Formats: sequence, C-alpha cells, structure tokens
Amino acid sequence: MNYDEFQRQLGKAGVTIREFATLIKMNSNSVTNYAKSGEVPSHLAVIAALLGEMAERKIDFREVLSKIEIEPKKPRGGGTGRFGVIKQEDLFVEGKKETDLPME
Repeated sequence: MNYDEFQRQLGKAGVTIREFATLIKMNSNSVTNYAKSGEVPSHLAVIAALLGEMAERKIDFREVLSKIEIEPKKPRGGGTGRFGVIKQEDLFVEGKKETDLPME
C-alpha cells in the first residue's frame, strides 16, 4: 500500500499517524518514516485498512485493540554495549591489552 492510501485509511478511521502508532505500540517516527519511500509494510497496511473498514461499519476498533496485549516494538539500533565481540567496558580495563581480552 502506498503511503497516501495508508493515510486515507487512517483518516477513514479518524486517527492520526501518532494515534495509530500509539494504538499498535510503535514509535510514531517509525511510522512517518515510511513516507520517504512512499510504501507502507503490508502488516501496517492491513491494520490501517481494517481500522478504516471497522470505522465505516461503526465498529469500535479501540475497544477491540484494548483487549489485545500488544508488545511494544523494540527500538532498532539498541546496542548491547559491545564493540565488535569485545565488551566496551573491557576495552578500558587498565593494564590489559586488547589481545589479552577474552573473545566471545
């Protein structure tokens, strides 16, 4: 689905991008970033289309979604404190050379 159609479906549902992101436990910036490519991933397109259709049929999608335990999407790029395979804190151990450090 292209981004314009995605926005149209959300408009039918009466929700903004920010509200949509909150409903599905995503960061709103992650959703708006799809405008750059002009395409929305199919899983978000399906949700938007269903929300639009439910709203047209006077079905309260907010109530439906509130009954689902949605795990928040983990942010991308959240590192584990490593540089390569060596823990960052190990890089600064006094008296140790990089070659003395354990490889994991």
